[in-house]
Amino acid sequence: MVKLNWLVVLGLFLIPVQPSFADDRAQIVGVWKLVSWERETQATGARRSPFGKKPTGYRIFTPEGRMMVIVTAEGREAPNTEKERAALLDSMFAVTGIYRVEGDRFITKIDVAGQPARVGVESEYSFRLEGDRLQLIGGWLPGTLAGKTSIMVRSIETWERAK
Repeated sequence: MVKLNWLVVLGLFLIPVQPSFADDRAQIVGVWKLVSWERETQATGARRSPFGKKPTGYRIFTPEGRMMVIVTAEGREAPNTEKERAALLDSMFAVTGIYRVEGDRFITKIDVAGQPARVGVESEYSFRLEGDRLQLIGGWLPGTLAGKTSIMVRSIETWERAK
């Protein structure tokens, strides 16, 4: 009987908590169109646009907790050779996974990715919502610059709600 009482008390505490998760998620649910994507280097603060000044892409957050994103660099053209076809992989980014919102952060457990090494990784971003604009700032990760992997980088992305 004591166990049953504890289960009832625990259930009463969990009932009000669950809608708050849904409320947190609701603010980013929808389809977002890419405005800009920059990569910042931690040591210098320098920013560059790895997909060019006008990349294209969409990020989708479903109410059920699925996030999908695809981004392609500006200036992509249909390939004529195997080498050109292979190079196209470096000019796009695509992942999907289950996400959760914790305050001003969302964390995605990646289950499908254009780069297999990302599968199983938890990707974390802080976000700020201003009207129909969503700014995402990724966590610091090892990056490469001129073939060196000793630098730390993060992405800074701006999205607008798709109409």
